[in-house]
Amino acid sequence: MHMTRVIYAALLGFALASTLTGEALAGEPVGSTKQVPALDRKTADHARYIIKIAGCNDCHTTGYAEAAGKIPEKDWLKGDGMGWRGPWGTTYASNLRLYFHNLTEEQWVRTARSVEFRPPMPWFVLREMKEQDLRAIYRFVTHLGPAGEPAPAYVPPDQEPKPPFILFPAAPQAAQ
Repeated sequence: MHMTRVIYAALLGFALASTLTGEALAGEPVGSTKQVPALDRKTADHARYIIKIAGCNDCHTTGYAEAAGKIPEKDWLKGDGMGWRGPWGTTYASNLRLYFHNLTEEQWVRTARSVEFRPPMPWFVLREMKEQDLRAIYRFVTHLGPAGEPAPAYVPPDQEPKPPFILFPAAPQAAQ
């Protein structure tokens, strides 16, 4: 028997009352197949550091937080089936390994600089990263290679998602 798990979470500092644009990372990669760029030790170490401190694994690696980060790299960034439900609908942490697989490095840098994903993805953090950081992340993730399954599809706010999901309450009304 699968027990329904609903967790009421804090808003984590996200401005949920604002209008959100852009689409979540699709389950299917875009672009064309290309050769994986070389990954030297310095770039790999830098990417690991950025991925850890930016919290990428917290959502995009199943069980990472619960295991206090003790998840083998071979299992990193495969997405998660935990839904994040709020006024925007229900989103899922994408499988970055599949997303990056057919995406070029230039496409990734342009996307990171321009897109606004639905919550709880902190897209604004990507915009603050140095280009060197974004390129290191890309090279590291593509070096890991495609693995896993696509994350579940986005569920609009008027539809009930399958559990498990974390429920964000509606944003409080601003005082007038």
